[in-house]
Amino acid sequence: MRQLLKLYLSYLTFEQNLSAHSVDAYKRDLSRYLEYLESRGVRDVDQVKADHVRQLIQLLSEIGLSANTVARNLSSIRGFHQFLVAENETKNDPTRQIDRPKIPRTLPSVLTIEELERLCAVPDIHSPLGLRTRAMFEQMYASGLRVSEVLTLKIPQIYFEQGIVRVFGKGSKERLTPISDTALYWVREYLNRARPVLARSAAAGNVLYLNRLGRPMSRMGFWKILDKAAREAGIRKKIHPHTLRHSFATHLVENGADLRAVQEMLGHVDISTTQIYTHLDRSVITEQYQRYHPRAGKKG
Repeated sequence: MRQLLKLYLSYLTFEQNLSAHSVDAYKRDLSRYLEYLESRGVRDVDQVKADHVRQLIQLLSEIGLSANTVARNLSSIRGFHQFLVAENETKNDPTRQIDRPKIPRTLPSVLTIEELERLCAVPDIHSPLGLRTRAMFEQMYASGLRVSEVLTLKIPQIYFEQGIVRVFGKGSKERLTPISDTALYWVREYLNRARPVLARSAAAGNVLYLNRLGRPMSRMGFWKILDKAAREAGIRKKIHPHTLRHSFATHLVENGADLRAVQEMLGHVDISTTQIYTHLDRSVITEQYQRYHPRAGKKG
């Protein structure tokens, strides 16, 4: 089964085009799974029974893993066995009759428009780092980007004339998402006044947002900046890197935007459903954005 796991990880990497981070997560989950099976004397995929999988899921719950983590482990195991059946390595899929654990839904923190105004006003736009932070906040709220997407964004991915950002999301999936005039104004200001000052290192390349050393920013670096700015803005809600993305989606939907358009802007796919989102014409998405995003028509 170890060789079959290598085959599956190769499939995820080269055919599914998953990121190295995602493949590592699958590898951890499935390595734990195979170790558990081996401890039960199971070393052949045809010997695996549904009870083996259920017992492991129960054990993971009992040791205190969150419902989300347990569900992810089951999803990894299910995907592995479905792959082996599809590749004719076995006819046995022990996960076929196992239901997905119920996950309690928690509402993500969302900022009000007034709180977002306060947050974006915190950075000192007269300093290079402050101007960079203002541009980042504005862009994340304007386009609903994941923190990983904004940190890896390259300068050529912003189309100023068209008002569009070319984003490479999870699994390197590409999408085009609108960006407001407000955000474009601050990105231009950053590119003209701040980035040339920060870009002292060859490591910068054409990555858009840089840290004080002139290198691409880390997730932890961004988190510290956001947390500090939120406290200075007097925001008492629990803030995390996805807060601006959640606020982007919530404000569009609350203002009446078509849910399918918002889902496509986010590039979000529910893996438990075969196909949940309907593809919309780009003009429809742009119209929905211009009509319903609170800052779409504002200038800096």
